[in-house]
Formats: sequence, C-alpha cells, structure tokens
Amino acid sequence: MKNIVKIALLGMSCLLMSQQSFGQWTGPKVKPTERVDVKYGPITPKHRTDADMEAFRNYGLGQFIHWGLYAIPGNEWEGVSARKGAAASEWIRTWKGPNAPKDWTTIYDNLYKQFNPKSFDPKAWAKQAKDMGAKYMIFTTKHHDGFALWPTKYSDYNITKAPYKKDIVKEVVDAYNAEGIDVYLYFSVLEWNNPDYFYKAPQNEAEQKKYDKFLQYTKNQLFELLDKYPTIKGFWFDGTWDQAWIKSYEFTYNLEKELRAKHPGLIIGSRFRNDEHGKRHFDSNGDILGDYEQGWERKLPKDVSWLDGNDWDAVMTIPPNGWGYMKDWSGLYTKTTDDILDMLMQTVSMNGNFVLNFGPDGQGKMHPGEDKLATEIGDWMKVNAEAVYGVRHVDLPTSKLGYYTQKDKNLYLTVFNRPVNNIARIAVPKNAKEVPVAAVLLANGQQLEVKHADIGLDLDKNTYYDVILPKDFQSDRAFVIKMEWGAPEKVADKLMDAKM
Repeated sequence: MKNIVKIALLGMSCLLMSQQSFGQWTGPKVKPTERVDVKYGPITPKHRTDADMEAFRNYGLGQFIHWGLYAIPGNEWEGVSARKGAAASEWIRTWKGPNAPKDWTTIYDNLYKQFNPKSFDPKAWAKQAKDMGAKYMIFTTKHHDGFALWPTKYSDYNITKAPYKKDIVKEVVDAYNAEGIDVYLYFSVLEWNNPDYFYKAPQNEAEQKKYDKFLQYTKNQLFELLDKYPTIKGFWFDGTWDQAWIKSYEFTYNLEKELRAKHPGLIIGSRFRNDEHGKRHFDSNGDILGDYEQGWERKLPKDVSWLDGNDWDAVMTIPPNGWGYMKDWSGLYTKTTDDILDMLMQTVSMNGNFVLNFGPDGQGKMHPGEDKLATEIGDWMKVNAEAVYGVRHVDLPTSKLGYYTQKDKNLYLTVFNRPVNNIARIAVPKNAKEVPVAAVLLANGQQLEVKHADIGLDLDKNTYYDVILPKDFQSDRAFVIKMEWGAPEKVADKLMDAKM
C-alpha cells in the first residue's frame, strides 16, 4: 500500500509539473504585465558572456547517455514488455499493472548485484561521439532509482557494491575529455528508494527533519562530484518537480550560489530550482532561473521568438520516449538520420544545441540502431560541420528549402527540400546592406552562379537572389550552400505599389 501511495503522489506531482510548465514550451513566452518582488530569482545574468558560456553556445551537436541499472532489463523482464506498465525504460522500477512481475520493486533494487558490464569501453564511446561530431556530452551519474555510478561516500547504493566496482563516472569523464569533448553530469534529485525523500512538502517538524537530512545528502553528493571531476562544465538536473523540493527554495537558491562559488563558470540549466512563489524554469517575472532553457525535451520551438533571447538546448530520443536501453524497438517509430539532421539544423538555426540520446545495454554496448545513426550523422558532419558549429540565427525571411545559419560573413542554407527547377531563391530585405554575392556547395566545393531576381511583387519588402544548383549534382541527404555576404551591386528597383 505504501508503494502505491508513493506512485500516486509521484503521478500527481508529475501532473502538477506538466500543468505548470507546459505552456512555456508550446508558444511564445507570455511575461507578466507587472513585475513582482522576487527574492529567490536568477543568480546569473540572462546572457552570460564568459568563455564557458560562449563555448556552450558554439557546441551545435551533443550526446546524452542514459545508463544505469535500468539497462539490465531493457524495458522488459523475462520476455514481458513493460511498455504499458512503465512510463519509460529508465522508469521501469515503477512498473505497475497486470503484467508487472511479482515483487518487482525488490527485484529491481537488487539488480546492482549483477551490474557488471563486461563490454563497457568508455574510450570507444568517446571515439564514436567524436566521430559523430559531438562537442559535449551529458552523462547520468544517478537516475531516479538512486543508484550512483560513482563511489559516493554518502550512500551505500553505488557502483562499489556492484561486481563492476570501478568508478564509471571517472572513466567516462576521462575518456571524453581525452577526445576533446566537454562533459556535463546529469543528476536526479528525486530518489525513489530513499527513506528521507518526500514528494509532498513536509507536514510537521519530524518530516522536515528527515527531509533536511535528504537536502544535506543531495548537497554533499553534488560537491563530491565537483571535487572528484573538476573538469566538468556543468550539471543537467532532473527530478526537481515535487513539492518538497519546490518548498525548499531558500535552500536551493543558496545551494546554487555555493556550487557556482566552488566551480566558477559552472553551467546550470533552468530545471534546477524555483522561486519562492513556486515558479520553475522561469521566475514569477518570467526571467530564466539558470543559464539556459532546459525544457526543450523531445520538442522544438516553432520560431526563435519563442525563446525570448535565452540560450537553450534540445535533448532528443531516437525511439519516441526511449532514454534508457530498450531491447525491443519493434512497433515504434525510430528517428532516421534525416529526421535527426532536420532537427539538428532547426535547432542551431535558432541558437540552440541539439543533443541526441544513447541508451547502452547492461553490458555497455550501444544499440545497433544507435551505432548506425552515429555513423551516418558523422559522415554528414564531416562535410557540413561548418554550418553547425559556432553559428547563429539569421534574421531573414524563413526559407521553404531548409534552414539558415550564419558565421561571420558567411551565410549557410542547409537544403532539405531541393527545388525542382534547381533555383535556390534567397529572400533579402530590399534595404539590406549585404546580400549573397558568391556561393559554393560544401559537398564538393563547386562554385555556384548567383543572380539578382528583382521580381517586383506588389507591397513586397524583399528582393531575391537566386543560387543556381547544377543539374548533375546529386545528393541523397540534405546539403549545404555556403554563401558569401557582400554589398549589393545595385539597390532593388523602386516600383509603384498598386492602387487598391
């Protein structure tokens, strides 16, 4: 009964979380018309200009790895799928319903006794990420089950109690750093099996005392991670939606300040904490709580205006909600390389980073589908990375052909929809001081003809430049046109608008 109540509370807290934050990610942000007093609001400026934050803006492509005890069952047990009984593969400990194994929670909590990934090769993981083109990665140190993949001295539920014993977090951090890939650590505050954790806010002194013990434990682990792995660039927080954590706003505010003091330049997403009025991600005045928007999980903004100038990244799964390892991908739509490239370019065209998730199995091997995607994305990035890394949003009319990015004097158009007439038409405001003056295909270095097409549409504020694609150029994936910006040879003709 106790576990049923806990799961019910968990479901209610998730519902509250979604009701509070859903609107932030489905349209332009609506800020309050009047500002209110907020004591526990943002700690860092909205747009940090230090080197660490500039590096974050330039990543373009990243990798997420969800790995833990949940990799052993792989979203099923003894041939029975948990798809209809657990929210996601990494949530399989919460498996309920008629198909759930008897005493499943006890079975799950003892999986650590068989966690001995003999195929785990962090150097191979890092090499694969490097070849794919990832500039940063996020790794799960501890998920909601509370099992720590590092030898924490604050809990016995950690990797030293498993047959593997070695410090997995250190192995991952060292391997990725050796490949020049920045590392961020995923950390779940929520712990399902911790007796001191509370879903609802503590109701009396005894409960508050227990939860205070949990808060101190959380703080200890975070500082332990900073001490053990000082090269990390930031934390990616999860499991911060329950009322007990929300009501601890003074503690979390001070904790963020202490973490930043301990590790200057530390990057923290908006999911970590809330203000004293219970507002998460953004405070009661609509100001971001953290260094970047952390709410773009399996979704993308339709327009750059939705972001209100905030930094952001999008974290994306390959199966629909497959974060941890899933043995069986059948019957599910799994994103193709073309899907991923489209989302990558949509993301970077709006000043974001795109982070693709991988869920290794219980032995430490990637899913064959992940291996295939990593290889194909890497092949594409080797040719077109110039349009991905260190680029910024371009304030041009949206193109039906694909996505624009810009770096210095270069404009890039990643073409997903090739025009049948082989004319890539670029719309530019008539008063623009710079326009496309030269173009080249990144795929082969071929120079392309650029022609001014002053169409003369009534009331049109734009003029047009046509980039001519060679008829014999073939590509089975999106391709990039690189254009040089320069002064126009002549201004667009001044035409009389129609009398209406």
